[in-house]
Amino acid sequence: MRHVLVSTSTAVVVGATLLTVPVRAEPQAEQEYVVLYEEGAAPDAARAAVRAAGGRVVEENTALGIAMVRTTDRRFLQRVDAASLLEGATTNRVVGALPGAAEKFANSPERLFGTGAPPSPPKPRPRTRKEPLNALQWNLRQIGADRLHRLERGDRRVLVGVMDTGIDGDHPDIAPNFNRKLSRNFTVDVPTDANGKKLDGPCSEESDKSCKDPVDVDENEHGTHVASTIASPRNGKGVAGVAPNVSLVNLRTGQDSGYFFLKPTLDALAYAADKGIDVVNMSYYIDPWAWNCLDNPADSAEDRLQQKTVIEATNRALRYAHRKGVTLISAAGNGQADYSKEVTDASSPNFAVKAGQKPRERKIPPSCVSQPSEGDHVISVSSTGPTRRKSYFSSYGLGYVMFAAPGGDKLDNRARKVDDKGGIWAAYPENVARENNRLDAKGKPTVSYVIRQGGAYYVSLQGTSMAAPHVAGVAALIISRFGRPAPGGGLTMDPRKVTARLRASAVPRPCPTPANHKYEWVTATGETGSTTQKCEGTRARNGFYGVGIVNAVRAVR
Repeated sequence: MRHVLVSTSTAVVVGATLLTVPVRAEPQAEQEYVVLYEEGAAPDAARAAVRAAGGRVVEENTALGIAMVRTTDRRFLQRVDAASLLEGATTNRVVGALPGAAEKFANSPERLFGTGAPPSPPKPRPRTRKEPLNALQWNLRQIGADRLHRLERGDRRVLVGVMDTGIDGDHPDIAPNFNRKLSRNFTVDVPTDANGKKLDGPCSEESDKSCKDPVDVDENEHGTHVASTIASPRNGKGVAGVAPNVSLVNLRTGQDSGYFFLKPTLDALAYAADKGIDVVNMSYYIDPWAWNCLDNPADSAEDRLQQKTVIEATNRALRYAHRKGVTLISAAGNGQADYSKEVTDASSPNFAVKAGQKPRERKIPPSCVSQPSEGDHVISVSSTGPTRRKSYFSSYGLGYVMFAAPGGDKLDNRARKVDDKGGIWAAYPENVARENNRLDAKGKPTVSYVIRQGGAYYVSLQGTSMAAPHVAGVAALIISRFGRPAPGGGLTMDPRKVTARLRASAVPRPCPTPANHKYEWVTATGETGSTTQKCEGTRARNGFYGVGIVNAVRAVR
């Protein structure tokens, strides 16, 4: 089981300066909260309001007006709610999840695996610049990136931040483009939730028992896959990314188990803004609430205050990043949900921040917000399969989805049988493959969705998490071609202009006929299912594809 060491010092962020101040070891009953100051509140006055509410500030970002606060006062949330200079607060526990824990991954669309033999890696042709696994990369062909690479592969000065579970910086299809110097890990491993459920497990040797992994480690696989899709180099090793010459920055926000804290998301966005990161990819949602509601009668007053804080704090960080030149990309979600309609959520809260807390069913009106995909200035991306149909698992909604991109759909074939070739193939950390028993004693893959190529490993996944990085990659290509020099030697481009070019170059795709489209699927265990999803809108913009499927060639010409 992982353990969190009690530190004898606490990092305090004042503006862009990181200070370290000594603190006393705290009793176990003490609780941490993320507190949101009222916008424009003087920091000294806001800190005084925190003290008056019974808390003490141990970490602060004055640029965002956000603080981490510790208190033993059980009425702290109510006192914050009544304070004039404090906007809200939420417990500083794991507040986000992508389907990452082993038991959650089992039936996730991102992990719908085939059971047949692995596809044979295509042998590289002599005297060709194509990657050895090029034949499996239908996703690049769908958006024209394979053709574009003859003209534009991106500029190393363009920085793409991957806000995810980490990046395997030593993978041969990551290392050439990995910016270790700028990469940061904003997480600390969490042993259990408030109900005692195991999360991250024992601390790794790489973390030196500090429970804080190095910046070049991914013990999940998700972040490495996303990073590879964005910018695996054309080096003849395995696969190519959408923008194979741009730089990858690990902005670690997710736990090994796949859960996410609110505060690491805020910290990563602020860091990206201050360090000149051009694009960030956020293929997750902030939990424990899949949707955050301000006035849902199914929630207690305390729950509403915490959900309000998640909405407002995230939006404030998103606005800050956007204002400082960061293009913000997010996955639309894998719940087959129409975000423009009332939906039923039976998964929240999916992480216990207090003992006895467990998921309950709620009716979710469109006014509720999923963060960060519905946050300010965020580009939300749905997923397409090999035939360009919207993936069966992809969430959607008119006015919610801005673009579509390849995310995989292993059932998008005539037989409607699971085919791993229909997933997105990208880099896979060897340590994860071994830990999950997907390799034999000689290192040969034992499952159909993993391939060994040239001593490295690649995995086929599907999900809107795999779609978003295609848009992030195209955005990086746009900045590479049209960006202007930035202070410090990088390139920069107004996110509004990046979005406008993405919008103008996307290939419109109409709703299917009939608009009530029936999807059928089979799980890895052979269970079948179906659902009918309604596409609303016009060819120019609809709920399945937004304004269209992104196109790399059109975007940079």
